[in-house]
Amino acid sequence: MWDMDSSVRDIVLALVAVLLTLVSCTPQPTTESPIDIKLYQNWELQPGDIIAGHKVTGSLGDISIALKGGKVYAPYEGRLQPHKPGCVMFSSSDVPNYLLRLCGLKTPNFGLRKAGEALGSSDNLEFAVLNKRPDSKWALVEPSKQLLEQMLQAP
Repeated sequence: MWDMDSSVRDIVLALVAVLLTLVSCTPQPTTESPIDIKLYQNWELQPGDIIAGHKVTGSLGDISIALKGGKVYAPYEGRLQPHKPGCVMFSSSDVPNYLLRLCGLKTPNFGLRKAGEALGSSDNLEFAVLNKRPDSKWALVEPSKQLLEQMLQAP
């Protein structure tokens, strides 16, 4: 087939296999538009901010959960969108006055998601629930244990 000895051919085939694997594992660009929201609470530090070269991963109102690579699941049918660097927002018409902010989600699955479908995985998840106020700003509220359990347990 080729005019080379079998060890060279094996090396070439191995390199081609590695290159194909790298290309197939490259993250696909998202077609989701980033969501921007106005918070009622005006805290100086927000997730995604950089302080002395270090990224802020949580702030007041966030719950930090050590997932050690575990998956995060959609609690109900909804949409996952980019938010700030390292953070995403999950919204649903089932609960239109609430948004779920997740920071630290690895390889998020943007777009429409069914209840129980994986949103991504995380080593350290920063999680916040936001509630829409009458003035159209968003306030951070305490998440329920039931909601967190639903998001962290496989369906």
